[in-house]
Amino acid sequence: MAILKAKDIRKMKPEERRKKLEELRAELISLRAQASIAGGMVSNPARIREIRKAIARILTIEKEEELKRRR
Repeated sequence: MAILKAKDIRKMKPEERRKKLEELRAELISLRAQASIAGGMVSNPARIREIRKAIARILTIEKEEELKRRR
């Protein structure tokens, strides 16, 4: 899966973002479980960092939009 860019996330509908967030969190849990079982060895350790950053981007954009609505 490609890296999620902020501009792509902003184009998504709120429902799509929530669904993507759930998918990313599930994938992160899976990768962390694999890492703990395999003694820290994952086929692509950079993928964990990529997923964490994508989750942070989604949450940041959701928070920005929430603050815009409050104004």
